[in-house]
Order: sequence, then structure tokens, then C-alpha cells
Amino acid sequence: MEKIQNNKAWFMVLPVLLIVALNAVVPLMTVVNYSVQDTFGNNIFFFEGTRWFDAVLASERFHSALGRQLFFTATILAIEIPLGVMIALAMPRSGFWASVCLVLMALPLLIPWNVVGAMWNIYALPDIGLLGFGLNWLGINYDFTQQPVSAWFTVILMDVWHWTSLVVLLAYAGLQSIDENYYRAAQIDGASRWAVFRYIQLPKMKHVLTIAILLRFMDSFMIYTEPFVLTGGGPGNTTTVLSIDLVKAALGEFNLGVASAMSIIYFLMTLLVCWLFYTITMQGEKK
Repeated sequence: MEKIQNNKAWFMVLPVLLIVALNAVVPLMTVVNYSVQDTFGNNIFFFEGTRWFDAVLASERFHSALGRQLFFTATILAIEIPLGVMIALAMPRSGFWASVCLVLMALPLLIPWNVVGAMWNIYALPDIGLLGFGLNWLGINYDFTQQPVSAWFTVILMDVWHWTSLVVLLAYAGLQSIDENYYRAAQIDGASRWAVFRYIQLPKMKHVLTIAILLRFMDSFMIYTEPFVLTGGGPGNTTTVLSIDLVKAALGEFNLGVASAMSIIYFLMTLLVCWLFYTITMQGEKK
């Protein structure tokens, strides 16, 4: 039988499309407009072509911020994905304690981003913060307001605390979807714990881990609020990642042309990496 399509259903989606166009497309086009023009006020614009893009791509400041951003993202993924999987494997599968663990894992995700930065700012202060005071009491010279290594340690630790829970919940959902018959067959065959993880659990979690990696890449690559509230990009420019540098150019220096060009380059880099990751994953799935 030929399937009958009801095109009237598109009218139900139309309001959503209009809202998305208003909140996404229109601002994006505004940024594109500023990226190819210059203005001295009074709504008088001068076409500049690719001048701002050339300036951004040739800027040592942009390269430094990009390097810091890539370092942060790579470190976050290397820590949070394995740690999230290990925690999910250690959690009970059913019963009262399973519910308790799930609630505890969800708590950090409920806290607003600016509150997370403010909390960790107080928590890590070297004089009165529990983390800072404790590390200095142990003889570790720690001051995230003055020391670049301490600042990076604090920013990364804050993000791990805040977002590892997302990986845990996704990995836990993947583990819960595995049929018990796989475990019974492995038990009969005398498979080791590592063999069960390698040949049963990890392949079955492939899709949720793909989602987890994509989400954490996008979030960490575009992070702004937490590190800005915690360190303000300092000490100096030590923790000034791309998003913070972009805001400084746009609002601090009011350099709209450079900031707009940087925004588009930033967006295209994120889109390209996500597309490459998705393409490679799907090719592996077809094989």
C-alpha cells in the first residue's frame, strides 16, 4: 500500500521554525553583516570584504586563545569520558541505592552555570576556601588567582565536577539497555570482567558514548560562564579561552568587525569537528 502523506502537518511545525528563525538565523545574519563591514557610528557602514577574517586568522592572540581552548577541551574529554564510564559501571543496577545514586549524579547538572563558577570561586580561594586552604595546609602552594597551573587545575576540576554526571547518566542508560542474556552467556563461557566490558558493555554503549562525546565536545569548546566567573580569563590571559577572548573583543574593546569574524570562524570550527566526528562514527557503523 502506498503511504499517504499529510502535508498539513507542516503547519504544526511552522511556529517552531519561525521562532528558530527569529532567535538563530536573524542574529547570525547580523553577525555576518558586521564581519564584512566597518562602522564609525550613526549606522554608516563601509564594506571591508574579508579584512577582518584575515586579521583574525593571522592574529597571534587568536592562535593563543585557540590553543588554550583545544587544550581545555582535550583534557576534559580525556578525563570525563573514562571517569563517567567507570562510575556508571560501579553504580547499582536496581533498588533503592540505584535511585539514590542517580539523584546524586543529577544534582550538579541542576545548578546554573554562573552559580557553579561563583561556588568554585569561593571554594578555591587560598585563604578562606575549603579547597585552597586545605591544599595550602597540606604544604601544596596553591593560589588560582596568581598561579597559572593552579588556575588551570581549578577550571578543569570544576568542569569535571559539573559535567561528568552527564556522561555517567548516559553511560548508565546504555548499560541498563543491555539484555541480561548477554551476561548469562558470558558467565557460562567463563569470561573475565574485562572481557565482559570489552566485548559486551562497551559495544552496546557505543551510541550513547558517541552522544556523550559530542555533547561534551560542544559544551567544552564553547564554554564561557564558568571559567569567566571563576578566573575572568586570568591570571593574565592564562585561562582566556576562545569564548572569553571573543567577549573581550566585542564588549571590552567594542571591535565589532573582528569579534564578528571570530564568531563565524568559531562557529565553523565547531560545526566542522562535529561533522567529522559524526561522519567517522557513521562510517565505522556501516563497516
